[in-house]
Amino acid sequence: MGLAKTEIFTDKQNQIAQYAKVFGHPARVAILQHLFKLNACVCGDLVDEIGLAQPTISQHLKELKNLGLIKGNVEGTSVCYCIDVENWKKMKSVMSNFLDQDLNQKDCC
Repeated sequence: MGLAKTEIFTDKQNQIAQYAKVFGHPARVAILQHLFKLNACVCGDLVDEIGLAQPTISQHLKELKNLGLIKGNVEGTSVCYCIDVENWKKMKSVMSNFLDQDLNQKDCC
């Protein structure tokens, strides 16, 4: 299997690709939507809400947390998660700049 060769791309290009990857799975999208809907920290009820096994949910939460879109705190025996608002705003800015590249383009064909 070939390497991704991410080192040949800019930090910004790699960042955009990481954001796109995290949104590339519907379970992670559903988790984010649920966290936004509740507008509070969620402790443990994601399995019932999303409908996937706990290890699967945990893996998706790990991906979201590693990218900084959510944050978690240990409360007793459970971990509570919520949206990291500052990092969410940063992600929106990066993705908006990328997606808005077409606004100043002329039709070339």
